[in-house]
Amino acid sequence: MIDFKSTFKMATNSLRINKMRSALTSLGIIIGVSAVIIMLGIGTGARKNVQANMESMGSNILTIRSSSAKSGGVQQGFGTRPSLTIKDAQEIMKTADNIDSVAVASNESKQLMYGNQNWASSVYGVSNSYLYIKNYEIESGRGFQQEDSRNYAKVAIIGHTVEEELFGDLDPIGRVMRVGNIPFKVIGTLKSKGSSGPMDQDDLVFIPITTAQRKVFGTDFPGSVKMILVKGEDADKLTALENEIQSILRSRHHIGKNQEDDFKIRNFAEFQESMQSTARIFSILLALIASVSLLVGGIGIMNIMLVSVTERTKEIGIRMAIGANVQDIRLQFLLESVLLSMIGGIIGIIVGVIGAELIQLFSDMSAVITLGSIFMSLCFSVLVGIGFGYYPAYKASLLNPIDALRYE
Repeated sequence: MIDFKSTFKMATNSLRINKMRSALTSLGIIIGVSAVIIMLGIGTGARKNVQANMESMGSNILTIRSSSAKSGGVQQGFGTRPSLTIKDAQEIMKTADNIDSVAVASNESKQLMYGNQNWASSVYGVSNSYLYIKNYEIESGRGFQQEDSRNYAKVAIIGHTVEEELFGDLDPIGRVMRVGNIPFKVIGTLKSKGSSGPMDQDDLVFIPITTAQRKVFGTDFPGSVKMILVKGEDADKLTALENEIQSILRSRHHIGKNQEDDFKIRNFAEFQESMQSTARIFSILLALIASVSLLVGGIGIMNIMLVSVTERTKEIGIRMAIGANVQDIRLQFLLESVLLSMIGGIIGIIVGVIGAELIQLFSDMSAVITLGSIFMSLCFSVLVGIGFGYYPAYKASLLNPIDALRYE
């Protein structure tokens, strides 16, 4: 019968006697575990940033854009051929199922001016529900009202970047800025949403869609818009809603059976899932790269344990001569390997957590440490200890007691 208590005590004593060797042996595991912790933290942080960016842009959204015009045989991009109208949006809202809200929008880049300050930004002509669908919140002032669209009011809601560039420390509410050459009264400011990739979600101006069409953008097609946004009630029914909207618009635009659509529908939920999948793959790749250093640390443990077996051959012979069996010897060396790996794992976790905090402190990257990643790293380090410590332990247990006692 194996005396686990005495075997464990002998294993710890052996590690204590060779402190420097034990510390250097654990170093590979410390580096490996800390690398895994940091890489998993960066991957998790990237996933959470992607999720936050996607949520800030709205959820359960279908974006319908007018089709692409051709110039000299070259496609000009979606939205360049006006084929969508406000009446299309009204018909979708009235006819389709599983709809929460519908909005229309058109946008152009315009020069903004206030006093001696000027700034180039994107100006969006939108219907009242656009801000709700895209998760924009009013920070000060008010949002659009029905009268603003009905009366072609020259009022604007500005993003945080525009507010800073044009007004600085001034309160913009009630002040008049110029959009192009047209004066607009600022009635509201938006809560900051930050950047989504290369896009600054705060560098924009919202004005009523009717005002944009009649007084700012100008159009040869009255009532036309560049895009229609549809927010569905149920994410699981978004594909069915997409098909229903396609049928409605094909019917309204008198598109024949074999003719191509003069619009393009983008399912934002599919885009979100694609981004999340990419972030997950990125996180897994980072963890796999970091795990290589753990394997290197495990090989280091195996090498040191093999050297230890050779150095302690006579000790093994004495233990066997006084009654230790094969299982006792095997367990002792296996415990030494696991202890080295576990101690290295615990220190590595501490180093990894500190490293992740320093990365967040001194860089723009986000590193989120979870209990799952800590537990996984610790378990992996123990498995490395068992996996790479088993062969030296097995080799030690097969020594012949007589030969071991004669070993010099």
